[in-house]
Amino acid sequence: MGLVKSCEEVTHSRPLFLTIYTVVIIGIVISTCYVFSAIYSANPDSSPSTWFSLSSQPSSPLSNEGRGPTDQTLNVSKSETVHDVHPSNPETQKVLWKRPVLEVPPPPHPKKMPPLEDFQLTKELVQQRVKDNIIIVTFGNYAFMDFIMTWVRHLDDLGVSNYLVGAMDTKLLEALFWKGVPVFDMNSHMSTADVGWGSPTFHKMGREKVILINLILPFGYELLMCDTDMVWLKNPLPYLARYPEADVLTSSDQVIPTVVDDSLEVWQEVGAAYNIGIFHWRPTQSAKKLALEWKELVLADEKIWDQTGFNDIVHRQLGPSVDGDSGLVYAYDGNLKLGILPASIFCSGHTYFVQAMYQQLRLEPYAVHTTFQFAGTEGKRHRLREAMFFHDPPEYYNPPGGFLSFKPSIPKSLLLSGNHTVGSHFTLVNYQIKQIRTALAIASILNRTLVMPPIWCRLDRLWFPHPGVLEGSMTRQPFLCPLDHVFEVNVMLKDLPEEEFGPGIDIREHSVLDNPSLPPEVKKSWLDVQLCKEGSQDCNASNNTIGGVLKFPKHSNEEMYMKVFPSFKDVKVIQFSSMQDAFAGFAHKEREEKFRKRVKRYLGIWCCVSDHIPGHIYYDMYWDEKPGWTPLPPQTSADDHPPW
Repeated sequence: MGLVKSCEEVTHSRPLFLTIYTVVIIGIVISTCYVFSAIYSANPDSSPSTWFSLSSQPSSPLSNEGRGPTDQTLNVSKSETVHDVHPSNPETQKVLWKRPVLEVPPPPHPKKMPPLEDFQLTKELVQQRVKDNIIIVTFGNYAFMDFIMTWVRHLDDLGVSNYLVGAMDTKLLEALFWKGVPVFDMNSHMSTADVGWGSPTFHKMGREKVILINLILPFGYELLMCDTDMVWLKNPLPYLARYPEADVLTSSDQVIPTVVDDSLEVWQEVGAAYNIGIFHWRPTQSAKKLALEWKELVLADEKIWDQTGFNDIVHRQLGPSVDGDSGLVYAYDGNLKLGILPASIFCSGHTYFVQAMYQQLRLEPYAVHTTFQFAGTEGKRHRLREAMFFHDPPEYYNPPGGFLSFKPSIPKSLLLSGNHTVGSHFTLVNYQIKQIRTALAIASILNRTLVMPPIWCRLDRLWFPHPGVLEGSMTRQPFLCPLDHVFEVNVMLKDLPEEEFGPGIDIREHSVLDNPSLPPEVKKSWLDVQLCKEGSQDCNASNNTIGGVLKFPKHSNEEMYMKVFPSFKDVKVIQFSSMQDAFAGFAHKEREEKFRKRVKRYLGIWCCVSDHIPGHIYYDMYWDEKPGWTPLPPQTSADDHPPW
């Protein structure tokens, strides 16, 4: 209305004023158009190159029209659509090339999520992340979000930026995008739930890995493909560059060392499967030929495990050696040059967590892959946490109610005396189980998170009969075994119904109090509890401390714990000097029965004796209540069930 009124006034004015008003109005119109144009050009629905470079500079909007057939796009169907993507500002790329992906505060982002088509895998997208002609890739669904962030953070800490993450579902893609992680859409439409090993969905993920390799290799870049359940401990790129003639370098499940330095495994002595959780491809004709045949194989039969298919094809012809020094071997069609990465430094879950092979050989590990474990995804996560490799949010290190820990007590004879037999192994482990059972009860009463102690084992755990440790391996006896060798970590972390199993008991890995991520306020808030004989000096059920130490009577029951420890509810860490005779029992039978029902499910099996079927032996949380208990496998199929 104001503009109309001004125009009416102008018509009755003198010519000079008419001219002035005309110029002003034209200027306003031009300025308005310019502003709208600037806003439009900064629209977040722009080129994916902007998001993958983490550029804060605006770029022109990306249209689906007018794209030419220049680059392949990832799609799980057998058809391969092609797209052209507008490149981003090369000067911006140059400035931001060394910029860390995960910044605090995070890099600037648009106000809304770009369309999914902007995240398609193209050569242009990969080119922005490539360095020295190599790209590192992992992929997964939302269930592995924390694994992916751990994988990313390790590479960032190593100063390695040339990586990309494939998202198998939209939820993961959006989450990674908002965290500043370079991500592309695999168009998989995968469930966001965890994928069980061997399930149809598991095999689907394997097939998509093969498809992904076939899409990236034609771009002309070297590809280091990784599973998400592994972490990088050292920059692997200089090591891979030592073998420029190799078409493919792969990790393996080898547990017996064939070399004692950092050279490739002696291929003639590797009897285990090649593990495709870590492997490097060069875009050679031989590698492309192998990748294509592998893809055709797994797409033709959905029951084929991608790793089995790879091994079958590669072993079609194996030998001779490429030369006398490199360790490379001709494989597949006789032209492919293959190398097997040393398991001592490209570690499996066995060579790292059980054998500690790299330590014994005085080598620096490049990677650890959480294979050879027994508790699913939860077990993999716990293994990485035990090694302090997993990245958890701050609240993980400061749980409600605080921590409860204790110093385990093990007689020297149980560790070192006698032969390493099934009997001596169970005697050692059972002695520790009893202490852990007591600690679980106290943690339940005090509503604290239990720090699980390190567990000593005499015998290894595997899926098949063995003499205690694998002959030729470097496993020492006794050794600190991962928690999943004895406990069902996945069950311990599961939400069991409280009305049936009593209050939940949260746990943490044995190394959590030594983790650099532990907040200072937790480290400083500490109470030492020394168990003492009731009636001795200063030993009584009170909350009196001397020099930060509380003396507390042995054989105390639930009521005594509830009388004394509420005074220390704000203390972050309560550490007991021992769990021997630390607890006399619950006050209410119903509470005790629910507790027993819960913790009986926490233990797993040891596997396996060689002279009996079945050969596994169940651990028993209440072994000491059964006179004459001996570690024997189930004698019949009817006996083959847990002791609960």
